[in-house]
Amino acid sequence: MAEAHFKNLKDLHELAPMKKNLKLYTGTSNPELAQEIADVLHVELQGLTLEKFSNGEIYARYDESVRGSDVFFIQSVAGTNVNDMLMEVLISCDAAKRASCRTFTAVLPHYGYARQDRKAAPREPITARLVANLLETAGCDRVITLDLHQGQIQGFFDIPVNHLTALPLFAEYYKEKDLDWDNTVVVSPDVGRAKAAKKLSDMLGCSLAIAHKGRPKHNMAEVMAVIGDIDGKTCIINDDMIDTAGTLCGSVKELKAKGAGDIYVGATHGIFSGPAIQRLEDAPIVECVVTDAVPCDEAHASGRIKYISVANEIAEAIYHVYTESSVSGMFGADLTL
Repeated sequence: MAEAHFKNLKDLHELAPMKKNLKLYTGTSNPELAQEIADVLHVELQGLTLEKFSNGEIYARYDESVRGSDVFFIQSVAGTNVNDMLMEVLISCDAAKRASCRTFTAVLPHYGYARQDRKAAPREPITARLVANLLETAGCDRVITLDLHQGQIQGFFDIPVNHLTALPLFAEYYKEKDLDWDNTVVVSPDVGRAKAAKKLSDMLGCSLAIAHKGRPKHNMAEVMAVIGDIDGKTCIINDDMIDTAGTLCGSVKELKAKGAGDIYVGATHGIFSGPAIQRLEDAPIVECVVTDAVPCDEAHASGRIKYISVANEIAEAIYHVYTESSVSGMFGADLTL
């Protein structure tokens, strides 16, 4: 763990005073998280006017000068209007660069369009690369993001990318439950997530299993086999995102059929599209835990869905970038996923 892990919202001014040219702004997707980050950093969210023309085009204007400032723009590219969220980032970046800001850092707790990171079939796009190109074209100088769908998306950028992970937060969360770790196994939902699952199992001191999935059609998957012992064991399934929860709930039922005990599920990004909430409530799981990287619905927090905050971790990354100190050693930095 890094020496400067700001637990319990430690006053960052004790380490280095904030200069006047740090400017923190937020888009419309997740202002609650942005305010939490501002509170950790002991800075104020600055004024940014974001409006729409009658035809839906987005208008952005900074309410004060950003000349010579280091601008950090916080926006989760997620939600029902994900395209608007992306355009807010691009337009706000263009406005800041044209207003002579020193640097513009896009803080993207959720990096939208990341699932299409390769051509899995002919005539498909690679949208993760397209978004990277758009950010660079708009003038973005750096990206801070959390648990990319695939770590190699960083290679789509020619600008610095600070890739954070919520795995240590999940490890802390599960450790507080005082489970029987000799009878607990972290289950990777697929082969691609195996490396991250191994990291989590090492943090928790328990064993690892890997589910092998097949995809009979687009946006659908089914468990074909499980590598590892899950019989009668408490299972922890951790993924980077939960969208409609169809694949996840199907996997949970298959694991139960193969003899699994209690099942805990979690993901960094709880997108929860369509019937996701109802599916999770009906699934044979103990609970589902996600972060607030994607906006939380308080109505869901009282059921099986629990939330943990990533504000402290993102604030720490912003602080290290702003003070030009190392990000790699901080708590929650990319663990070479």
